Amino acid sequence: MIKNILVTGGMGYKGSVLVPKLLREGLKVTVVDTQWFGCELPEHPNLTVKKQDVRDIGLIGLIGVDAIIHLASVANDPCGDLNPKLTWEISALATMQLADNARRAGIGQFIYASSGSVYGVKNELQVTEQLSLEPISEYNKTKMVAERVLMSYRDSMTIQIIRPATVSGMSPRMRLDVAVNMLTMQALKSGEIIVFGGEQFRPNIHIDDITDLYLFMLRNPHINGIYNAGFENLTIKEIADYIASRTGASIALKASSDPRSYRINSDRLLATGFMPKKKVEDAVSEIISAYKNGELKDIDRWYNLKWMQRHPPQ
Repeated sequence: MIKNILVTGGMGYKGSVLVPKLLREGLKVTVVDTQWFGCELPEHPNLTVKKQDVRDIGLIGLIGVDAIIHLASVANDPCGDLNPKLTWEISALATMQLADNARRAGIGQFIYASSGSVYGVKNELQVTEQLSLEPISEYNKTKMVAERVLMSYRDSMTIQIIRPATVSGMSPRMRLDVAVNMLTMQALKSGEIIVFGGEQFRPNIHIDDITDLYLFMLRNPHINGIYNAGFENLTIKEIADYIASRTGASIALKASSDPRSYRINSDRLLATGFMPKKKVEDAVSEIISAYKNGELKDIDRWYNLKWMQRHPPQ
């Protein structure tokens, strides 16, 4: 029976939603995080917080750990390109070391947060797990390499790799540099949504659904392998149009040099019995409500690149 969970990067955007859910399940949780972006986790008798760098693999204790949820990475393309060496050390090398130590410690389950962006630019209407990976950024490349390293351990422990779509919705450690959240904040703050290009497709998943998925995988260690996780393939313009309809904001279209466009198919995940509960519309509603209630403010800490440029990690 799984009782003790190690979550790396547990103070990030997803981790700050996931960890309280794990605690509500009655699990004991240890979080390893550098706390670059602070800590929004509430104190809890079953929660142990360690301010550590995942690269310091010798300091990460695995005795008594039943499962690992590995969220730690340098998140998104601009941040990954800011310091490629750091990105490879954290997102690829540290993952390899953690997986090897997990095998040596006899840990039975390893859940990895990869990214749907590993596919690169795809024109197929159905981007399934069988298609080739053609990453175009340091962030995407490290995710691909980490996946391949982890799959080499599949005979030693359950490996569950999730390729999430772009995540949206409210978190205690908010991010306003991901598509839906960013465009909604623009609409609320300035009354204008700036759309670069607009025809690029982005798959989307609500933060409650992606964190519920990690819980689902934790409860189902017999499920293994690689799974896409995205349920709404929308163009950036479609997302902006919806936000404009909710807020009354105008839309300014501008030229884009970003070639990334992909639509993912999650039929393989749905076949496991997992079902999403929320949509982009829910994320937009939640952000609007939080902003109007004064619970959400537009601050630098909610923008990964801006924060890392001002507080560069070593």
